[in-house]
Amino acid sequence: MIRRFFVGLHRWVGLALALFLIIEGATGSLIAFKTDLTNLLDPSLVAPRPSPQAQPLDFATLFERAEAILPQVKVKGSFYEPRDDQVSVRVSPRTDPTTGEPYHIDYEMIVLDPWTGNVLGRTDKEGYNEHGFAANITPFVYDLHQSLAISNIGVGNIGDWILHIVALLWTIDCFVGFYLTLPLKLESFWRRWKPAWLIKWRGGFYRVNFDLHRAGGLWFWAMLFVFAWSSVNLTYVTGSYDFVMGKLFDYQSSQEQLGTRSPLPLDTETGPLKLDWRAAQSVGEKLMAERAQREGFKIEKLIGLYRDEPIRQYTYRVRTDRWFPNDRNEEMTFDADTGTFQGATRQTNTGHAGNTVSNWLVALHLIVDPVDYLAYRIFAAGIGIVIVMLSVTGVYVWWKKHKARIHANSRLASATGTLLDNREDLATTGRDAFASTYVHFDKRSRR
Repeated sequence: MIRRFFVGLHRWVGLALALFLIIEGATGSLIAFKTDLTNLLDPSLVAPRPSPQAQPLDFATLFERAEAILPQVKVKGSFYEPRDDQVSVRVSPRTDPTTGEPYHIDYEMIVLDPWTGNVLGRTDKEGYNEHGFAANITPFVYDLHQSLAISNIGVGNIGDWILHIVALLWTIDCFVGFYLTLPLKLESFWRRWKPAWLIKWRGGFYRVNFDLHRAGGLWFWAMLFVFAWSSVNLTYVTGSYDFVMGKLFDYQSSQEQLGTRSPLPLDTETGPLKLDWRAAQSVGEKLMAERAQREGFKIEKLIGLYRDEPIRQYTYRVRTDRWFPNDRNEEMTFDADTGTFQGATRQTNTGHAGNTVSNWLVALHLIVDPVDYLAYRIFAAGIGIVIVMLSVTGVYVWWKKHKARIHANSRLASATGTLLDNREDLATTGRDAFASTYVHFDKRSRR
């Protein structure tokens, strides 16, 4: 009875998730090589290095040049680590002095040449640009993987919710599927379990599909679980991930990991920020150097400088020499008028086993430090293909069994109908014989 319940659960959860897992597996395989695909499909966003000795421009210089080239926009900053061949910068429209209304611009990001500051392209926040169909394939694949490409249709974060539920069910189904491969009896356990790990390539088409589904799920079970459970974390719309990790490990939640921040004072300043980009970069460099000396880490490079005008605040972000599983990024904020330090945020592993596990899960899923190597990218892309294969073979196995059940029920109904007809014929024959005998007896009795 218990096994039958889990068979049904695996069947219907698998069918419900199949399409989503096919999408996520296929797009995930492509995203493993996102930079290479982007460069191939949209080479206009790739800036060639002028010379082997050339050094990229600092953020302040890049931002100043961008605002000079595009006077209708003001730069909000760059929050993501710049690539060697491009820098993505977020922008917003300036106010038109003649109308008092913001200028109309149809982009939220600009891509700059890190060597010259020239504008290579304009994109929306998802990366879509005006360079044609091919150039937008990679942004679409990435958008599809992250939010089912429905983040911009006015339905809120429904894509995140769907993928979060999918990830939760997928995680549960990992354990259900594993359980269903186990033999019913413990006697000769390994001998009985061994066939579940094998594929009978000489079997029929259905048998090969069934073996691929069962054996593939076993051979790659660990990585399937890694991608399933880390997806719950990355599609963070509920506290389910923190709740489970807190029950299983010594774990600090996402909020508890944040560094302490001083409460922001009520700011009555209005008008332009007193610190421009160059001054802000200088203040951030000074404050971060003091922090690095105090906490014992080294700054490798500046990877983010961002300003939030409504709250009059700058964010300064650097890459440090800290070792994994500590986050190598260090981030701090300061007042955009006075340069006063306001707070620092970083995610570190301070001896909490759960956070170490969590950091590894995220690193393996996103292919970042310390597994950001070609060999692992190829492996991760292969896992995406395995996910697609398991989904397709699972649906095929269900369909064949479903057809077999329909055929069996049809034959049973036909056999039952034939039996009933035969019984009816026998009954009719018996009645006729009885009637004939009765008539014959009645005639004799009358004589």
